[in-house]
Amino acid sequence: MTTLICDCNQTMPLDPRALSASLNEPLTLHSSLCRRQAAEFLQAAGKGDELVVACTQETRLFNELADQAHLSAPIKFVNIRETGGWSRDAAKASPKIAALLAVAHLPEPEPVATVTYKSAGRTLIIGELGAAEQAAALLGDTLDVTLFTQGAGDLGAAQERRYPVLGGQLQTLTGWLGAFELAWQQDNPIDLDLCTRCNACLAACPEDAIGLDYQIDLRACDANRACVKVCKVAGAIDFNRTPQDHSDSFDLVLDLRATPAFSQHAKPQGYLHWDGRDLKALLAWRELVGEFEKPKFFNYKQKLCAHSRNDKLGCTACIDVCSASAISSDFKRQQIKVNPNLCVGCGTCSTVCPTGAMGFAYPPASDQGVKLKTLLATYQRSGGRDAALLLHSQGQGAQCISDLGRAAQLEKGQKDGTHGVPARVLPVALWHTASTGLDLWLTAVAYGAANVWVLLTDEEAPQYAEALREQMAVAQAILAGLGYQGTHFRLLQVRDARDLAMLDRDLQAAPAQTPARHAGFAVQSDKRATLELALDHLISHAPKPGTAPIALPASGSPLGGLVINKDTCTLCLSCVNACPAGALADNTQTPQLRFIEKNCVQCGLCVKTCPEQALKLVPQLNLAPQRREHVVLNEMQPYACVRCGKPFGTLKGIEGMLGKLAGHSMFQGAALERLKMCGDCRVIDIYSADNEIKITDIKS
Repeated sequence: MTTLICDCNQTMPLDPRALSASLNEPLTLHSSLCRRQAAEFLQAAGKGDELVVACTQETRLFNELADQAHLSAPIKFVNIRETGGWSRDAAKASPKIAALLAVAHLPEPEPVATVTYKSAGRTLIIGELGAAEQAAALLGDTLDVTLFTQGAGDLGAAQERRYPVLGGQLQTLTGWLGAFELAWQQDNPIDLDLCTRCNACLAACPEDAIGLDYQIDLRACDANRACVKVCKVAGAIDFNRTPQDHSDSFDLVLDLRATPAFSQHAKPQGYLHWDGRDLKALLAWRELVGEFEKPKFFNYKQKLCAHSRNDKLGCTACIDVCSASAISSDFKRQQIKVNPNLCVGCGTCSTVCPTGAMGFAYPPASDQGVKLKTLLATYQRSGGRDAALLLHSQGQGAQCISDLGRAAQLEKGQKDGTHGVPARVLPVALWHTASTGLDLWLTAVAYGAANVWVLLTDEEAPQYAEALREQMAVAQAILAGLGYQGTHFRLLQVRDARDLAMLDRDLQAAPAQTPARHAGFAVQSDKRATLELALDHLISHAPKPGTAPIALPASGSPLGGLVINKDTCTLCLSCVNACPAGALADNTQTPQLRFIEKNCVQCGLCVKTCPEQALKLVPQLNLAPQRREHVVLNEMQPYACVRCGKPFGTLKGIEGMLGKLAGHSMFQGAALERLKMCGDCRVIDIYSADNEIKITDIKS
């Protein structure tokens, strides 16, 4: 792999010697790679090796040059200018630039299963008829348009009928790109299929109850039927027509109404709620004709899921946070279900999932881990200290950072100008900012990151911010409890680059404390395994080692223990069967309830299952070695069968049952005595008793 660096007309103080040493690759400094030195780009691309170009401004130009020269070498582009070279810290940014270039050398994630959409361009436009026809004029050259009128509006319908028009009560609209289903009821006296738009009914109506959408406002109509008389030839108006239910299918939906058909933050692909202003969005939407693929972003492991057990509802974190309404409860099957066509790949479900049942498949957690490890290791090896990771989206987040760098260059020399992205801040572009959480953040700290900041803009759903705050509160509580000083995690919610001035304020404080020795473990595909590796490293190098449990916030904690009320517990072991994580277990040798705290995900299924309400969740991180071992929560004296002496229950459980059933008419005398016997002895006693009626004694 070849790397090309350029100081953009000597506006960046790049150190090619230091960068060469960091990347173990001889680098040549260019100053006009996209213009006067373009031949050197073509020469490097002509070698056929994968190419990394440290410039994103001229991505289009470099690709065009390669295409014109018929060069097929894959090219990656990385922004080192706005993220590091254009800042007041540019002279100290060499370790960061080396780290960003090293990450660009990593291979792309392995392909995953895909989700396919097929669209023939059959389009539904919902809105006031005049506005809908205007929108259709922008689309009709490429799309097969049908209108659903929501009134005439200020414009009304054009005289010329260019598009089919539906009218009535819209009942439901569901689906996604290539598979939208519309259900409506035709309940107006005027049949739009029969109407010729002759306008005779409008002229004849004394109440002006008919608009230019050619539908009757029944609230204004006094039923004099003048319209019916003038429409007798066409026969489009019939006040006695029975409302009819209809349904139809569409590939695309353009919604012009004030209130969208879909209330979730992430609308289905193929649906556009348009206010008439964003032409860029409309142009992109009208290109959705053909066959499209996207990655299947999630992996679901039902065996790990803590959603429900034994008809008890447990964890609903993924359902609650999904901004696309793609996740729902399949309570009968004791699991959740995900609609891959609605999933937009934000990864928040995997972030909030306490067990790892929901996994982010593209890019996988292991790839994210390699990226963070490479970034931080290269930065540290190049002399960088106190790294702060700035996790941002590839859209508005990346734009904010780019704008911040540009502002710093424009305001260079001004006393109160923008500083740009500081040297110790390493921007990390994510597929989505909510796709990482507790496990990867703590791993980053274990790798040596002093801070992990997540940059949010208005493109993220509001519930994402709340979910990330909860995760950060748990992560921060763990580090504070272990004695690591400072604030390691923070959400940066910004509208534009001007709000990123908060970075300067954050950097005025001392960086948060990191482990004295940086970790070397790899991020695992299993979320809980990664979390345990990070915790092990952070605990073993804790500034304040101890064994006392660290209290964690109740909301969002995937770690914790259980408290049991031994006075009410009967050791029925219902909780053992309900636990999806193997945290609770019995003992085949003696009546015991045992618990492994490391496995507990705080889903609450055991608490909801317990008939005596004897269990309570305790969110905490137990630092004692027993956290990984079976600990006895409760044990009881076994009850021995009064006939053979074999233990078959607990003394407390059997005595409680006897006390409750002693007054029942069916459990008197011998029947009550049999409750004190094991299952085998009960059968023997029934067949050996002289006073028992047997089925063989019954004669027809």
